[in-house]
Amino acid sequence: MKNNRLLILFFSLFIVVTSCKDFLDLEPKSAATDENFWKTQDDANAAVAGMYALLRSALNGANGIAHYAYGDLPSDEIASSNTAPYNDVVAMNWSLFVAASNTSHQLYQLRRYDLFYRVIDQANRVIEHVQKMDVNLFTNTRTRDHLIGEAYYMRAFSYFYLGRIWGGVPIITEAVQPIYAENKPAATAVEVLAQSLQDLEVAKKLLGWRNIVTADFALRANKGAAFALEAHANAWLGNYEKTAAAADSVIKSGLYSYVSRDSIPYRTIFQGKSAEGIFEISQSAANEGTSIGIGDYTLASSKYHRTLTVPRLTTTKIRIDSLFKERVDKRRKYSQDTTISTSYVICNKYANLTYPEEGNNAVPVFKNNIIIFRYSDIKLLRAEALAALGRTSDAKNQLNEVRLLAGLGEWDGKGELLKAVFDERARELFLEGHRFYDMIRLYKAAGIYEFSNTRMTQQQFALGKYYWPFDPSMLNQNPFLRQTSYWATVGF
Repeated sequence: MKNNRLLILFFSLFIVVTSCKDFLDLEPKSAATDENFWKTQDDANAAVAGMYALLRSALNGANGIAHYAYGDLPSDEIASSNTAPYNDVVAMNWSLFVAASNTSHQLYQLRRYDLFYRVIDQANRVIEHVQKMDVNLFTNTRTRDHLIGEAYYMRAFSYFYLGRIWGGVPIITEAVQPIYAENKPAATAVEVLAQSLQDLEVAKKLLGWRNIVTADFALRANKGAAFALEAHANAWLGNYEKTAAAADSVIKSGLYSYVSRDSIPYRTIFQGKSAEGIFEISQSAANEGTSIGIGDYTLASSKYHRTLTVPRLTTTKIRIDSLFKERVDKRRKYSQDTTISTSYVICNKYANLTYPEEGNNAVPVFKNNIIIFRYSDIKLLRAEALAALGRTSDAKNQLNEVRLLAGLGEWDGKGELLKAVFDERARELFLEGHRFYDMIRLYKAAGIYEFSNTRMTQQQFALGKYYWPFDPSMLNQNPFLRQTSYWATVGF
């Protein structure tokens, strides 16, 4: 058991409780200053752990489903929601009026980027202060370098995430005390992704393939996570040569492998720390779990959820039949329950739950990590890049690997290869926070538009509707922010 160490977090300062708790569990305590912190390796490690705790808070915003609200709800995976305001998130009615005082409103939270900048601020502090610490305070130079590398990775990840959601946002690369903080204009979307890639170049040099602590594999950054992020950032920018190269580095590392798509092994992917996991947010350990989260919105009926008779988010049977045309697909069989209703399907990827109390009204505790990057994602991302580059044979090989794993035959060659890869990603990564971004990339890369016109027309796409608007409260706080052309014309 380790002693509790003071940890400076974002604009106020907190303590990390590391004894008998996961490294992500934070408990606010008393204030500390930079002058009396940063004295030991434990201090540095606690500060780094704080970044992951802050990212977990950001991705669990909006009642535990922010990651999926951004990446899945507005896509063709979800037809509707019976729960406000997620019905508006699904329909892309993102300009719904919310009073600035109603800070608990999910749309208010989804339209604000505060939590991501807390991650960035913590990363900036780690970069600034750990670099100044004497290397003799650490087990070895590699340990110090790896910790600094994690900070560069987390800053890179945050800007990548911000760039996909809002496009242009301010770039801050120095730790700033609140008293000296000032409003900054937003950089362009391209500049934000460029900052992410610049940070990744540093992170890749500092991070090892293996984590400092073996148990942190996939839960904290290593070189594999950095290459996976680099592949995604370049794919978002359409730099497919670099996407293919970065994805290839992940694959050739030999650290990751497929998990069987048979029933019981398949579910372990979403519990976390499987052989496929490259980077994920920890919340499924024995001393963890959450009563909110994506499982609370996608599961229902006595088979899965004692208190819900229908899911809060609806995926239609028509959509699943269209996506999983081949009934032998193991992913359909083991992750899409079509037996509950004739109209909707329950995605049971996140049916890893327990009931601490007995009774029909007991609240479930979900034991699912948030899977950010995994092996098959990177395999298919490489296939996407190769298909876009015209390297057909290699692309088909990558695509067919994933298909064969799912119990399917090789791709039949009908239609466009790039579209076939995106369709496979839709099946493989269903409800994992990817589909909305994939649909954007597909349109940009191949001109194939799969959004419903009732949610977003091609003209609205061109005006930037696929980016989230800034909440009006943010515009009041920072007059240098600018909405996209679409959201600038919509009243709030």
